Formats: sequence, C-alpha cells, structure tokens
Amino acid sequence: MKFVTQPTLLIDSKKVISNIRRMKRKADESGVVFRPHFKTHQNLQVAEFFRQEGVSKITVSSVSMAEEFASQGWNDITIAFPVNLREMDQINQLAKKIQLNLLVDSVFTIRFLDQHASNHLTTLIKIDTGYHRTGLLPSDPEIDNILKEIASSPKLTFGGFLTHAGHTYQTKEKAEILDIMEQSREQLISLKHHHERFYPEFIISYGDTPSCSLATHFHGFDEIRPGNFVYNDVMQLHLGACSPGDIAVVTACPVVSIIKEREELAIYGGAVHLSKEHIEADQGFQLYGYVVRLDGDLRWSDPIPGAFVYSLSQEHGLISMPKKELLTFKPGDLVGIMPIHSCLTANLLRENFLMI
Repeated sequence: MKFVTQPTLLIDSKKVISNIRRMKRKADESGVVFRPHFKTHQNLQVAEFFRQEGVSKITVSSVSMAEEFASQGWNDITIAFPVNLREMDQINQLAKKIQLNLLVDSVFTIRFLDQHASNHLTTLIKIDTGYHRTGLLPSDPEIDNILKEIASSPKLTFGGFLTHAGHTYQTKEKAEILDIMEQSREQLISLKHHHERFYPEFIISYGDTPSCSLATHFHGFDEIRPGNFVYNDVMQLHLGACSPGDIAVVTACPVVSIIKEREELAIYGGAVHLSKEHIEADQGFQLYGYVVRLDGDLRWSDPIPGAFVYSLSQEHGLISMPKKELLTFKPGDLVGIMPIHSCLTANLLRENFLMI
C-alpha cells in the first residue's frame, strides 16, 4: 500500500473517465453542448480527462478558478456565479485572452460592465426556476430592462438564459428530480420563444447533477453544465443519481484509536478534511460519510454494512462500526470515507490527493 500519512483524497481515474464518457455520450445524443462545471474537481489532471473526451467549453464558479484553467489552455469559460464587480481588473485581463461568459441579474451590473469592461464580454442572465438562491424569476420585468441595456452596449453581447436547478438536492424521489428538470425546461423554453425574434443566437443553459444523471435526454436545452457527476458522492447515491461503483473518490484516513466499548473507530480526518456536510438519516442520526476498506493499491470496497462517520470535529472523525468489523482494524491502518458532498471534500483536499 502506498504510504499515506494524513487525510488524502483518492481519485479513481477509471471511474472518473467512465463518468465523463457517460455524461458526454448523453449530451451528444441530445445534440446539446456539454459544458461541465469544474468546481467539483478543481484538478488539472481531471481536466485533461475531459479534454481527451472532446470537451472544449467549461464552467467554473470564480474568477480565480477561471484564471487557473485559462492558464492551462481552456479558452471558453463561463463563470456561473453572479459577477463580483470588485474583480473587474481580473475580469478584463481574462477577457483579453479567452471567450469569457459572465452571469448577470441586474441593470446595475450591466451598466457597470459597460462602463468598466476593456474587452468584449458575453453575458448570460441568471434565471431562478425554483431554487431561490440567485437569479430573476422568468416573469421579472428586469429581464427586458437588462436586454435593452445589453443591446445598447458595444462591449456586451447577450449569450442567453442560464439556470441551476439546485432544488433537486432537496428531493426524495427520482420522479421529483425529473419533474423539477421538466419545469425548468418549460420555463426556459418559454423565455426563449418570447425573445428569440430579437436574439436568434442565444442559448438556454441548464445544470445540476441529479437531473442530468437521471435524465435520458436533454431536448429543449442548448447546453448542460453538471459538475458533481465526475466524482459523485453519498448524496448522489441517496438521491438515486448514481450507484456505489460510480463514486470515484474517497478520503483515506489513518485510524488513530479503537474504542471497543463504544464500537467506534477514531480517525485522523475531521471537518477540515471532509467538511461538515451531512445527511439526516432515517433513524435521526447525522451521516457524515460511508466507510470502505482500502486494498494494497488504495482501491476501495463497497461500503461496510453498518459502518458510518457519525461525528466530526476539526481534526477528529468518529466511526460507528459493528464489533465484528471493528476488530479487523488497528491503529495505523487506513480506512476510506466516501464523502457526503465530493465538491466540498475535493476543495478541502485540493493539495493532498492521489490519482489511482
């Protein structure tokens, strides 16, 4: 077994490539642009797997992330986060080099961009189709006001309408997830029909992993932007969006203590490695991750039945484990934790990972 001394993200390259190919194939079959969200992995090696599968357009969630991937040759990037106007200097530097697409939801932002942009920018209007985080409702008159401002600007182009149906994560059944996707589709298509006479080239862009993983087609959309699918996680598993074999990352954590009387393992692996993201399980406890065994090549088993991370502090993790399984571990062993939310875990362990 490779010598792992501290919590380390293990990335199974074969599973990653399989997950990419599956989603790319569905996008191609539906005739839509596949613009994956790179905020999940934030990893240059994983980015190359996408490039090898023919992906050329990507999504990120920050200017700094766009800068990192632009430096690696990615030249068509959407920052799917409302524009942070304090980063205008960095935005101008990026727009000199690449096709940069920005997310807007107000006339104020459009006017600011028009006044301060030194290069051409493509703008996408964020639409709230039910998540209620950011964006404009499809009926909001601000949409027409924004479009008028863009039309009068020599520096800005209207790229289309974009939504993130993040409320799929709050569902309990596959049918609910697909229903949310359909509602989002209907709202975006209605907007497109209303405006396409004046803006024939604009797109409608849709993204979230649960619905994109479960959908059989993406007809009606022009672009999809799922991100979490590349790794998947326990949350996707609980939503029915993936199988255990599709989860492409686990965190390898050293066992530091065996607490026999409580049937628990203590691990070096806490909230600063796994995040505090959790699932409220049926029995009322908080689930912070499933537990897997690691072999000599750091590949992992299916989850150990009855074993789960139930408590996290800053550096400590506590695992509840059946006694029969507990006694097969000793201090100094490694155990793998399937993350609840791989985006957060991967971000926390960006500098401490192994590709296997």
